[in-house]
Amino acid sequence: MKTIFFKLSGLLILFSISISSCKSPETNQQQDLAETPAIIPLPATISWQDAYYKIPSDNSICYNKGGQKAAGWLNQLLNKADINSELSQGDNCGNWKVFLDPDLESTLGEEGYILDISENGISLKGASEAGLFYAVQTLRQFFPAEIEGSSIASEDIQLRQVHIEDQPLYSWRGTMVDVARSFFGLEYLKQHVDRMALYKLNRLHLHLTDDQGWRIEIKSKPKLTEIGSKSSVKGGNSGFLTQEEYKELQDYALARNIIIIPEIDMPGHIYSALVSYPELNCAENSNIEPKRATPPEFYSGYEVGWSRFCLENPDTYKFVSEVIGELVEITKGPWIHIGGDEIEDPLYETFVVKADSIVRKYGKTSIGWEEVTKAEVDPSLISQNWTGRTESVVEDVRVIESICTNFYLDHANFPGQENTLNWCKEDGVSIADVYSFESDNKNVIGVEAPVWTEHVLNDEMMDDRFWPRGAAVAEIAWTKQDKREFSDFVERLSKHGKRLDEMGVYFHPSPEVEWSDSKKAKTRGSVFSEYDPE
Repeated sequence: MKTIFFKLSGLLILFSISISSCKSPETNQQQDLAETPAIIPLPATISWQDAYYKIPSDNSICYNKGGQKAAGWLNQLLNKADINSELSQGDNCGNWKVFLDPDLESTLGEEGYILDISENGISLKGASEAGLFYAVQTLRQFFPAEIEGSSIASEDIQLRQVHIEDQPLYSWRGTMVDVARSFFGLEYLKQHVDRMALYKLNRLHLHLTDDQGWRIEIKSKPKLTEIGSKSSVKGGNSGFLTQEEYKELQDYALARNIIIIPEIDMPGHIYSALVSYPELNCAENSNIEPKRATPPEFYSGYEVGWSRFCLENPDTYKFVSEVIGELVEITKGPWIHIGGDEIEDPLYETFVVKADSIVRKYGKTSIGWEEVTKAEVDPSLISQNWTGRTESVVEDVRVIESICTNFYLDHANFPGQENTLNWCKEDGVSIADVYSFESDNKNVIGVEAPVWTEHVLNDEMMDDRFWPRGAAVAEIAWTKQDKREFSDFVERLSKHGKRLDEMGVYFHPSPEVEWSDSKKAKTRGSVFSEYDPE
């Protein structure tokens, strides 16, 4: 009797396994997609439906006038998913529709978009190419994380049906890479741009010069790179961007709606120029105090605030004008950053006013660290706040918030992390610290997170500082304050570990987050690496 029972039990088990294995891929996929896609930054309005759109084997991407570039991004996304697709221009010719509609600017702003996924297909609408690009970035997060690292089988993809209407809180959503203390070249900066684009960040500020190194080619002043680029902070990397590399980076970034902002830090933090052109110094190097280095010595230390231009020398302003003039010629964005931090000099305010006027003479807008507003600069100048304690003499100046307690990502991810400088916040800047930023200042145009490179000496260390905290920067820059909730953000972020892994990001596994399917990074790249729809 027992023998018959066990035989029947075995048959039942085999029958059960057989039935389970015969379930359709669609049924299994419905189960796999039970979770809501984790979108970062959180859209303004989002209405999920309890249904999915199964992508067919053959697809048509239909775009109207002005939508071709976004259609190209979308086509690349589908191709990476091994999905057949063709592009055609028209008003109603495919299951994927990409429409540029300038009238949407009145309701969604220049960078807003509408994304619809329904039983009939997918529709992307925006008032500009930027808005359509951001719609594609949101849609990208519906696809499996593996799409970033390798092609995936199209039959595995179904998209949760949804209606999204979205637009950013701030126009300025930025990061800053200090390439002056330790140099990071074109390859890494392109990778950083790709990561910024995923999270709809749109400004990349390059700190190109400091005491430890000069990192941009100025052909009229060749010694700046022949000499000034050869040094770095202790253990760091020397080098510089040629003008062609700088232009290539700008084009790469602009294709992703990211504008590069170059910074020439002055009149302090300028030793790399002083060692390149010693004639810029005052007699007996009186402008260098304390004399941590004097020409022809290089400087590789950490201390700041000891070097400055000789501000009583008229040749200083000729030098500044020539450098800014050449930098303007190769810069495609509207801004030039003139630095201006951490210096005491009787002629400081005079210098700032002149430097600002030089930038405006060449047709660009000046940005400076908050100390520059101690001078009577033009109201068009933008102040980048890093302490928030400077008493400005300029009213209603526009502000970028980079308050060090919230945004200095060179600070530790956690208390006691090695190779970090935590002078601003001793226990470091956690994801929660970033996400807690609030502002009711009507003059704030956005936020920007810097990484200074005193102790950030390689790609992996830079990744560790920027990510995943950069995703928190993106959300507070994009999503309105009353829509944000830290616990919800952390839950969504936990599902991005695998995507960051697939992109080859050596991100910090922050303990605030219960990471799912996270592993160490492998190959660096993304679904859009080195891609340009034009």
